[in-house]
Amino acid sequence: MNMMRAGALRHRVILESATKTSDGGGGSMIFWEQEATLWVAIKPLSGRELLSAGQFSSRLTHQITLRYISQILPEMRFRKGNRIFAIRAVLDVEEKQRWLRALCEEGEL
Repeated sequence: MNMMRAGALRHRVILESATKTSDGGGGSMIFWEQEATLWVAIKPLSGRELLSAGQFSSRLTHQITLRYISQILPEMRFRKGNRIFAIRAVLDVEEKQRWLRALCEEGEL
């Protein structure tokens, strides 16, 4: 990726981080908190259907590209409306701290 045009960053997403809190019964609950609202490019990579325990489920993978910010971690996720993109890996494109590429799976994972 030599150059990305600003117009390619046409999707508005919310970056969220997880916070665990006690549920009072010895377990914990996860709440997602908004960290930032960002402009990104979303590129679908692959999709597949799986049969598990007699039920079908689908897995969609995406590449999300955005301007470099240091606080994005694989424990976070992107939200676009009702769509959830769980971050699996974050790459600093060309190691120049200009662009980030997040490899994500779509769905409630």
